Amino acid sequence: MPATLHHVVIDSHDLPAQARFWAAVLDWRILSEREREVVIGPDVNAPVGICFMPAPETKTVKNRLHLDLTTGPTEQEAEIERILGLGARRVEIGQTGDESWTVLADPEGNEFCVVRPKNTLIG
Repeated sequence: MPATLHHVVIDSHDLPAQARFWAAVLDWRILSEREREVVIGPDVNAPVGICFMPAPETKTVKNRLHLDLTTGPTEQEAEIERILGLGARRVEIGQTGDESWTVLADPEGNEFCVVRPKNTLIG
């Protein structure tokens, strides 16, 4: 059997705060909270979740891996505003202004995108 994706792991300073932010963004819930690991997901039996692990260093450069979020057909701008209200901020990483996505950062500076609405992984 091939390997399957289990968790996306995000290094964090404040694991509970990061977990609460991302759970609110994704409408997920905190599934497990330990001192050195907090796991969120839509359900304990979901195929993939996000795990927050402690990291002593501060983020200093653009992420090499980031999450892309999408919305319903007419909700992209409203969703961006909602996420900003949860504690995200807009960031510039070299965009031209013509992109179909918006780059945001979570409260600890990890970049992610809210992309145009999509129905499949490729379109």
